Amino acid sequence: ITVIAATLITVVSMTLLINGCAVTHAVADKNGAQLWGENCLRCHNTPSPSDYSDAQWEVIGNHMRVRNNLTMDETNKIVAFLQTGN
Repeated sequence: ITVIAATLITVVSMTLLINGCAVTHAVADKNGAQLWGENCLRCHNTPSPSDYSDAQWEVIGNHMRVRNNLTMDETNKIVAFLQTGN
């Protein structure tokens, strides 16, 4: 029974690991505009990129990364998208 339980735990762990990587790849393929639309537009209207300086966008991005549980990669892409108007 111990061998069966260990095998089952291994299979479940590997499945979770593989599925977790699939989500990461899906996010990695998205650009800042897509990530903005999926994460930020739920609560915010679209600001003009020129509303804030590049440095201000970085501060805002880091603040929202924590509040919205974004990865650093997602945050960097969104901030770069918003900085394009400056």
